[in-house]
Amino acid sequence: MADSSGNPQAPQADTIDSSPRKSSWKYIGPGIVVAATGVGAGDLVATLIAGSSFGYTLLWAAIIGCLVKISLAEAAGRWHLSTGRTLFDGWASLGRWTTWFFVGYVVIWGFVYGAAAMSSSALPLQALFPDVMDLEWWGIACGLVGLVFVWFNKYAVFEKVMTVLVGVMFVVTVYLAIRVTPNLGDAFAGLLPVLPDADDSVLNTLGLIGGVGGTITLAAYGYWVNAKGWTNTGWMKVMRLDNRVAYATTGIFVVSMLFVGAELLHSANVALASGDKGLLQLSDILEEEYGTATAKFFLIGFFATSFTSLIGVWHGVSLMFADFVERYRRGDATRGEDIAAGRRERSLPFRLYLLWLTFPPMILLFQGQPFRLIIIYGVLGAAFLPFLAGTLLWLLNSARTPREWRNGALSNSMLAIAGLLFLVLCVKQIWDQPWSEFF
Repeated sequence: MADSSGNPQAPQADTIDSSPRKSSWKYIGPGIVVAATGVGAGDLVATLIAGSSFGYTLLWAAIIGCLVKISLAEAAGRWHLSTGRTLFDGWASLGRWTTWFFVGYVVIWGFVYGAAAMSSSALPLQALFPDVMDLEWWGIACGLVGLVFVWFNKYAVFEKVMTVLVGVMFVVTVYLAIRVTPNLGDAFAGLLPVLPDADDSVLNTLGLIGGVGGTITLAAYGYWVNAKGWTNTGWMKVMRLDNRVAYATTGIFVVSMLFVGAELLHSANVALASGDKGLLQLSDILEEEYGTATAKFFLIGFFATSFTSLIGVWHGVSLMFADFVERYRRGDATRGEDIAAGRRERSLPFRLYLLWLTFPPMILLFQGQPFRLIIIYGVLGAAFLPFLAGTLLWLLNSARTPREWRNGALSNSMLAIAGLLFLVLCVKQIWDQPWSEFF
């Protein structure tokens, strides 16, 4: 809603319904989804490389990364519940520039990410079944399975499948962490905020903090909160518990992989390749150290990690795109009740974006990723989290949000830290791009 001056007012979300008065573990759900989607194969590789390069020194940075992302996801969920409006509706109230940024981001990012997600899911399958078909066809199969699953299932089924896959991820990562027999004394020492003695140690540390668990999936969290049926402030305590569970789970994944990197790779001075193929390299090392069964068990966890990111983005970002289109068509506030009712999941824009994530990126599986597009993709991706942190600070400190649910000192501090952190990483990412070759 807007007043006659064009300034949006914060509607009070209806709180008289069957919402629980107390937080309860039995309601947990969207947090599991955001944890599973946010932790992809690339995150595990980055953490393994940090462990292999610096041992336990950066354990504290991984934990801070989880705390930073908790603040971002909580803010997104709080906006949805306190205003009854969706996050894109909040962005639209800040000006037309947010719409242009979002459109450019989801179109280019979705095209490149689609290929990356399919390839990442295909790698462990090809390693498990090497003589069945080529990597590209495994990737296409993963993309099509993800498309069909999200197309024909609503949030409730989607959440249950994600929970099962998270269980697989949890068992595999914790098993590996125990299997390598971590040095608990060194691990506790790694909780002290110490920078490693290496070139670019500050940037490496900031990169690990910023890389723990999700980009646009943090913004999608509010949409999954609504899809669960949570649409007003009666669910606020539940959402906050759910969000903490999400990043506690993420923290376990990340710390487990750092243990593996520190014990299995750092002590043996083994350097992993960057990117998803580093996990295949780890599989070979595990086979040499612990046998074929452990290596295959790890590959199953690798697939669960990659495929949850695939279907999570297929669902969450398609939901956001559908909300954007509906807001653009109607020109007025879009409500959390529309998400909760499942109308967005059945909409044409939702399914069109699903198709965009699936079919055009298949070209990249065979032809490689176009150079200029990858540069633009890298810049947009680096800019999204500063955009998210900055806009949440703006929205949650203004009259758009009911006074009771605006940011306190802690929320403002965490969002400001997150914004500055991601702005530094964004500038570095833009600086590192080979612009001389772009033109």
